[in-house]
This record gives sequence, C-alpha cells and structure tokens, in this order.
Amino acid sequence: MARKTDAGQAIAIETITEAELPAGDVTVDVEYSSFNYKDGLALKGMSRILRALPMVPGIDFAGTVRASDNPAFAPGDKVVLTGWGVGENWSGGFAERAKVKGEWLVKLPAGLTPRQAMAIGTAGLTAMLCVDALERYGITEGGDVLVTGAAGGVGSVAVRLLSRLGYKVSALTGRPAEADFLKSLGATDIVDRATYAAAGKPLAGERWHGAVDTVGGTILANVLAATRYGGAVAACGLAAATDLPTTVFPFILRNVALLGVDSVNCPTPRRLAAWTRLGEILTEADFDLVTREVTLEDLPQVAEDIIVGGVRGRTVVRI
Repeated sequence: MARKTDAGQAIAIETITEAELPAGDVTVDVEYSSFNYKDGLALKGMSRILRALPMVPGIDFAGTVRASDNPAFAPGDKVVLTGWGVGENWSGGFAERAKVKGEWLVKLPAGLTPRQAMAIGTAGLTAMLCVDALERYGITEGGDVLVTGAAGGVGSVAVRLLSRLGYKVSALTGRPAEADFLKSLGATDIVDRATYAAAGKPLAGERWHGAVDTVGGTILANVLAATRYGGAVAACGLAAATDLPTTVFPFILRNVALLGVDSVNCPTPRRLAAWTRLGEILTEADFDLVTREVTLEDLPQVAEDIIVGGVRGRTVVRI
C-alpha cells in the first residue's frame, strides 16, 4: 500500500479490508502481477504516477473472478487487466484481491494462464501492439527490424516476437553484457546504444525496414534517420527522453511513418486480439526465457534496479 506522508509517500506491505478497495463491479482474486518501468516510478514516488493516495500500486494483474455484478463476467473466469489508469488513480495488482470495472478486463484466451499473461504483462501487450502496428503498415516478415531498449521489458518481448514471426532482428542496448541473452531471444545483430545516443545527421544510411522504439529522444531521432524508404517506426516509450530532436526529412524525403502505440487506453477488441496472438506465437519456453519471478517483499529492490536499467527482460510478481 502507498500512503501519503509529510515527505511525499511511503510504501509498505499491509493487511487491508476489501472495503478499502474502490467500488468496482468485478472482484478478482489476483494470482500474479508484473513489474514494469512505470511501477518502478510509482514505488519511488517519481513522475507523479500515483495520483490518489492511499492506493495499492501495480498497473496490471491476472487471476480469477471471485464475484461479479457485470454480466460479461462470472465467478471462475480467468481474466487479465492492463492499463486504464489502474495502479495510477485506481488501486491495482500488488494485492491478493482487486475490485475493478468489468469493462477494463479481458478474458484470458484459451491456453494462456494467469502466470503466462503476467510473465509478459503490460510490456508484452505493448510489444505485441507495436508488432501489430508494423504489420498493419506493411512491414513484412524477412525485413530488417531494430528494437531499442532491447534488454528491457517491452524490448525483450518485441525481440522474441519479431524473431518468431520471421523478421531479421537487431537489438540496440547500452548493456553489452546482455548480448548473449538478446541472441538467445533471436537477435541476429547487437547494436551499441552509444552509436545512436549522440545527435546525428537528419538523414543517415538506410538500414531498417522498421523499428520498435521504447526509449525516445535522440535515439529515436537517429532511428528515424536510418529507416529505409517507406519504412515505419512504432514508438511506445520514453525511457531515455520525452523530446524528439529530429527534422521532417525522414517523413517527407523517405516516406517514413512514426506510429504511436498506446496500451493504456487501447480498445478492448484490439487488446483481446493481441493477447490471443501472444498465446499463439509464444511457447512455454519463451515465457520462461524472458521472465524472472519475485514476491511482494522483493519489490522495493526491484524498483531501485529497474529505474537504473538494471532489470533484464520481464519480472513476474507472485501474489
């Protein structure tokens, strides 16, 4: 539970009653949550992620419906929730039970377990939406695709998905020690972040048919400058910066598209389609490959680690 203090906020494991949760129409017994970059910001009291205290943090969860006043859900249904402001202005997934609005829930597709859903979590859903965006734009299998922030949550799942779908994946990272990990996910080339971190030319040599960018800033500008004619970049993150110091040249001279990807308010039909594809593309070995498991007691340290870029892949939280 996060509570307001004179110094800002305090985080602690507490026993609370169901009455202290928001008045949602579906009650879920939470089995797993996951830990995302936004959760790290929330637990550290950064960027005003937690907007109403007291609150249970955790921007996603998966579990079993316990009770429902919503006709779309019944006790026993396996469900997953990501986004919609949960864990920001509505109590979230770092608890044994959650009460939410049924319209925010998605029934887990057949063959996808709550643990698998949170093994990839919000980051995995976002990665799938990025891949979908590139596919809809016409970036086809066999193309050269770059993933920035590749060793992180979204990046690692994106590398695995793109590799599984037949793309030639290059992984950009500032952590050389993760090269073997990224190659195990299917990356064929490791790109040193330093080569893209400094301001470059408005247009560079054409390298990528497409890209998934999780970091923003100068790196995104340089990726756009190196994207081939008619290519596209799916942008979903700001781990490096929120600005975009580029020119119009990639857009008007090379017909490059910048595709914004949001998972917070993504419509339910698209969410369900994305979760279904994740269950179809990824194997049990894939879920294990990108994931480590922690408990609630571990989260303060995980928050410290993720803020400084010290977390590899995905972190699933066993409730």
